[in-house]
Amino acid sequence: MKSLDLIAVSTFRSTADARMAKGILDEAGIESMIRSDNAGGMYPAIAGADLLVRAEDGERAAHALQRRHHRSQRQ
Repeated sequence: MKSLDLIAVSTFRSTADARMAKGILDEAGIESMIRSDNAGGMYPAIAGADLLVRAEDGERAAHALQRRHHRSQRQ
């Protein structure tokens, strides 16, 4: 993935939450990556984590995440 065409589809409080969302996108066939600066893991609580996708996948990725969120709220 080239970094020039990436957008943040969502920002999470932790990399663990971002990894769960990345799994949702993986299941949907959407390539993604997590960007987080936590001082090399020394301070995991100081920064959130952005979930990045290609700009052309942004709408589809947001829809996949919303669909999963709504589905989990109904259960």
